[in-house]
Amino acid sequence: MPFQQGSARTRQRTVLLVGIVVLLAALVLAVVLASVLTHGKQEVSPKMLKWKDRGTTKNLQEVILGRCYNYVTARYPELGDKDCLKIWESLKHAFMYKNPCNISSEDYQPLMELASHPIPCNKSLFWSKTSELVHRYTKSNQNFLTLEDTLLGYMADRISWCGDPSAPG
Repeated sequence: MPFQQGSARTRQRTVLLVGIVVLLAALVLAVVLASVLTHGKQEVSPKMLKWKDRGTTKNLQEVILGRCYNYVTARYPELGDKDCLKIWESLKHAFMYKNPCNISSEDYQPLMELASHPIPCNKSLFWSKTSELVHRYTKSNQNFLTLEDTLLGYMADRISWCGDPSAPG
C-alpha cells in the first residue's frame, strides 16, 4: 500500500504543476494579447481634438455686430446704451485661443454682464429649441418671450463658435 500513497502524491503534484503551468501560460498569453492589441494606438491629446460639427459661423464678428446693432437700434431702442463693440470683444475673449474643453461659465460672465437687460415683469421666458411653434405662440400671446427676444439670444440664434488654442484662434 505504500506504493499507492506515493503514486497518489505524485499524481497530486503533477496536477498542481500542470495547473500552475496553465495559469502561467494564460497570464503570458493575456500580456502578449494586450500588448499586441494596444500597440500602435496613441493617446489622444487635447491638441489633437477636432471639432466634428459645422464649426464657427463664417463672418462671425460681422454677424454678431450686425445683430447687436439691429437689436439695440431697431427692435429695442431703449437699450441704445449697449456697446456692441465691447459685447463682441467680450464674446471673442470668452472663447478665442482657448481649448473648447477648458472653457467655463466664468469665461462668459463679462459678456453676460455687458449684454444683460431687464426682462419685463410677468413674462415667461421660453427655451426655443422648438423655434417655429414657440415663436408663433409668443406672437399670439404677448405674455411670453423666447430666448431670441433677449439681446444674447437674438445675437446667438443659429450661429456657432468654437475656440482653438492655435492660430487663428
